[in-house]
Amino acid sequence: MSEERRRELGASDAPVEDELKESFDATVNEGAERLQRTLRAVVVTGLFGGFEIGLGIMAYLAVLHETGNELLAGLAFGVGLVALLLAHSELFTENFLMPVAAVVAKEGSIAQLAKLWGGTLVANLVGGWIFVWIVMQAFPQWSATVSESAHHYVDPPFSVQTVALAVLGGSTITLMSRMQQGTTNDVAKIVATMIGGFLLAGLGLFHSILDSLLIFAAIHSGADVGYGQWLGFFGYTLLFNMLGGLVLVTLLRLVRTKELIQQRRDEAPADPDAARGR
Repeated sequence: MSEERRRELGASDAPVEDELKESFDATVNEGAERLQRTLRAVVVTGLFGGFEIGLGIMAYLAVLHETGNELLAGLAFGVGLVALLLAHSELFTENFLMPVAAVVAKEGSIAQLAKLWGGTLVANLVGGWIFVWIVMQAFPQWSATVSESAHHYVDPPFSVQTVALAVLGGSTITLMSRMQQGTTNDVAKIVATMIGGFLLAGLGLFHSILDSLLIFAAIHSGADVGYGQWLGFFGYTLLFNMLGGLVLVTLLRLVRTKELIQQRRDEAPADPDAARGR
């Protein structure tokens, strides 16, 4: 009876609230669009994503160098995520909720998801590596600041605490993407983005791309940090970022919208690529 009453009250006959239906449709449509990109488009978009996260790193280091306050620096880092949002570039950890929802709804394939994830991840790292090299040539006075920041990530041993920091890093960036999809208001999207940036950088959460760029910047500056240390940090952080984003946010969101997913699956063609003329 409550389900029938909800359908009567809503503007649509969807089995969930109208706002959730709209958000779900936007999430799946955006995910499907990302999955349909060519490898060239994935790589170029990922490179720009690396550049724009590097812009956030530059703002973060500038404020941290002048103030020594990590919370203020975290607010400044949000500049990079806002640039990422407005330029429609791509960050690897943003690709958990939307593309996965599209695959589950039969709007894309596992192979397309692997192409999107792999291409974006490598391109983010390459683009970020290049950008932070330029930053450290322009601002060598930040060397001590970036070295201290890098050691925050590479020094701690693998532990429950570092795993928790990585899980929170993945879930936070995925929740930020979810909040962006939950509104059509650009100001609200920017606010959600700044919140995400503050939590990630200001609280020192472990994030596979953001923190890799800080470590790269330290290496470029001549700090006593090496690529071996980066790789040790990157390996488990990447894994637990994915766990946080996929389990704590994406899976729960898919469970919440399972009726809508079933509707999309029932309506989807047997071959999504063929339906799009590919």
